[in-house]
Amino acid sequence: MNSQDVILGLLMHHSLSGYDIKHKLETIFSYFYNASYGTIYPTLSKMEKEGLITKQSVIQEGKPNKNVFTITEEGQHHFKTYMYSPVEDNEFKSDAMTRLFFGEFVDTEVVVGVLETYLERTKNSLESLRKLYADCQPEMSPTQEICIQIGISNTESQLHTLTKGIARLKIIEQK
Repeated sequence: MNSQDVILGLLMHHSLSGYDIKHKLETIFSYFYNASYGTIYPTLSKMEKEGLITKQSVIQEGKPNKNVFTITEEGQHHFKTYMYSPVEDNEFKSDAMTRLFFGEFVDTEVVVGVLETYLERTKNSLESLRKLYADCQPEMSPTQEICIQIGISNTESQLHTLTKGIARLKIIEQK
């Protein structure tokens, strides 16, 4: 899976601007996929050159013009090829987890601080996911609903483990 596959999937629903694509990645996809403008726009340009999408400039009064992207028949075929391909292993990167793994090389209070920050961010993520689910659930397909439920369950599990881990490290720190 790459940014091209995700963008083509988004365009399967309807035409979108680059800004709209970024917004969807920051909301609906936030718990399992991330891409920056620095990835999105070069990918859109490459996809247009390959004939997977078309671009239409929309003139807006009082605002800069925007480009709206539409998937082509070839793009739909490319996306369906991706959907029928074997599932790849998940990739996961976390600065907090890396610091936790190497926590033995710093004071326990440093690790506790990292985990408390991670805990707060995870609480915020859970709140955002629950709100997103409540807002979008009526329009979600069954598969989209399962996807966000997985995100909520995983985040709840992380909160539970972080809370227990912080308490455990604070006991060690007091000794």
